[in-house]
Amino acid sequence: MLTPFHYAFVQRGLLEVLLLSVSAGVLGTWIVLRGLAFFSHAVATAAFPGLVLADGLGFAGPLGAFAAALVFVFGVERLARTRRSGHDALTALVLVGALSLGVILASDVFHSHASVETLLFGSLLAIGGWNLALAGAVAVVVLVVAAVFGERWLAVGFDAGSARSLGVRSGTADAILLATIALATVSALAAIGVMLTSALFVIPAATVRIWVRNLRRWQLASVALAAAEGVVGLWVSVKANVPPGAAIAVLAGSIFAIAALARTRTKTLLAGVAAALLLAGCGSTGAHHGVLVVATTTQIGEFAREVGGSAVTVHQILQPNTDPHEYEPRPNDVIAANGAAIVFESGRGLDGWIDKVIAGAGGHPRVVDLGAAIPFARSGDPHWWHDPRNAEAAVAAIRDALEHADPDHSALYARNATRYLRALQILDEEIAVCFEQVPPAQRKLVTSHDAFGYFAALYRVTVVGAVIPSQTTQAQASAREVARLIALIRREHVKAIFPESSINPQLADQIARATGATARYTLYGDTLGPSGSPGATYIGMEHANADAMVRGFTGGREHC
Repeated sequence: MLTPFHYAFVQRGLLEVLLLSVSAGVLGTWIVLRGLAFFSHAVATAAFPGLVLADGLGFAGPLGAFAAALVFVFGVERLARTRRSGHDALTALVLVGALSLGVILASDVFHSHASVETLLFGSLLAIGGWNLALAGAVAVVVLVVAAVFGERWLAVGFDAGSARSLGVRSGTADAILLATIALATVSALAAIGVMLTSALFVIPAATVRIWVRNLRRWQLASVALAAAEGVVGLWVSVKANVPPGAAIAVLAGSIFAIAALARTRTKTLLAGVAAALLLAGCGSTGAHHGVLVVATTTQIGEFAREVGGSAVTVHQILQPNTDPHEYEPRPNDVIAANGAAIVFESGRGLDGWIDKVIAGAGGHPRVVDLGAAIPFARSGDPHWWHDPRNAEAAVAAIRDALEHADPDHSALYARNATRYLRALQILDEEIAVCFEQVPPAQRKLVTSHDAFGYFAALYRVTVVGAVIPSQTTQAQASAREVARLIALIRREHVKAIFPESSINPQLADQIARATGATARYTLYGDTLGPSGSPGATYIGMEHANADAMVRGFTGGREHC
C-alpha cells in the first residue's frame, strides 16, 4: 500500500507538497474570500514569460517568474484604478498576452532549451533541494504576513469604506496580499506548473468553504485538505503511472464536485474517494528479468531490444507517435531509472530531460550518450538515426555497453548485434537503390519540421523547407514563414508535402491545398509508428520513409 513512498523521489515530492499546502491553504482562503481565484491563476500565467526568459538565459527561474508576476500584479492593480474596465477584463487581457508571449519565447526564441510542457505543468517528480528550501521559506513568509495583515485583509474585504474610516489603508493591504500571492505562486511553479496552480491555491479552499464558515477553521482545514490531496494525488500518480500534477488536479476537482453535489451526504463523498483510490491502486510498476536498461526514445528502445534479446529488459520511456522534444517524467520512468544498470540516451539536445529523471531517481546507472558515438554528425541536428550508418554506430555502442555490464551474455550480445548490423547495411543499400529511380533534381523535400537532414544528405535529397522551420517541434510557424514556404514550393515545383506521424498534419494539408501539392504521404520523423504500422520498427520506418518520398517525388509513378 505504502510502497510508492519508499522511493526517494516520491519522498521529495511528498515534502514539497506538504510545504506548498501551507501557503496554498492559508492564502487560498483569502483568494476565495476576496474573489481572486481568476486573478491568482493569471498571476501564475503572467509569471510564465519570466520563467521562460530566466530558464532560457540560464539564471534562476523563480527570480524571473517573480519579477514578471510583480509587474503583472501592480500593473493590473494600477490600471484598474484608472480605468473602468476593472480587474477582470485587464486580467483576461494580460493572461492571454502573457501565455502567448511565454510560448513564443519558449518555442521560437529558446527552442528546445525551454520545455513548454514542463514549464506549463511542472514536474513534481524532479524536485531538488532548492525547490524544497524555496517552498519552506515561502510557507514561513505566508504565515507571518497572514498573521500580521490578516485582520486588515478581512476588514478591507468585508467593508473597504469602514476600513478606511478606521485608518486601514486598503491600497497597502491589497498590495501586500497580491504580492504574497505572487510569491507563493512562483514557489509552486516547479512542482505544478503554470496551468495547475488553481489545484492547490483555489480548489481546496473552495471545497472547504462549502462546509466551514469560521475563518480559522477554514484555513486549517484548507491546509489539511491541500496536503491530503497532494499526498493522495502523488500516491495515485505512482500507482497509475500518470503525471503527478495532473493527478492532484483531477483529484482536487473531483472532491470539490462531489462535495458541492452532496454536501449533506458525507458517505457518498467518502465512498467516491475510496473507489478512486482502489481503482488507482490496481496499477503496477512491473518486474523485470536480466539486465534492466532504460532507453529514452523509440528508436533506441528498438536497438536495445534487438541487441539485448532475452537477456535484458528494456524500459522505453517515449512511446510511438509521441514527441521527444516534450516530455514530463512519469513515475514508472523514474523507478526504472532507479534500478537500471544502463540508461541509453539519444543525446545531441533531443532528450536532455533524462538528466532530471536520473537525478530524481537516486540510482547510479551508467549513462551512454549514443549521439556522441555517431560518425556522421550535423551541427545542431539531433535526428542522427535517419542515417543508417549512424544507427550502426549506435548499435555497436549498445553492444559494448551491454557486454561491459553483463559479460556472462557477451556472446549473445555479439551475435545479435552482428545480425542486426547486417540488416542495417542491407537497409542502406536498398534505400540507395530505390532512390536511383528518381533523378536528383526531382528529390525536393518539404516536411512537418526539419527532421530529415541526415537522410537527405545521405541520399542526395534537397530539403526545400519545413512547415515548422525548426529542428524542434516546440517552434511554431508564423504567417510570414508560411507565406514564404508557399511561394518557395510553387517556385521549386514541389510535388508533395510530407506530414509526420507524430505532428498534427492540419497546417501541412492547408499548405498543400494552397500550392496544389499532395500531402497524402506520411513520414516517421521523431518516433517509430505504433504496432502494426509500416513504421513499427526502425528498419520498417526507414523503408516506409523512402517509399513515401519516392512516391511523392514521382507523383506516385515509382515506389520502393
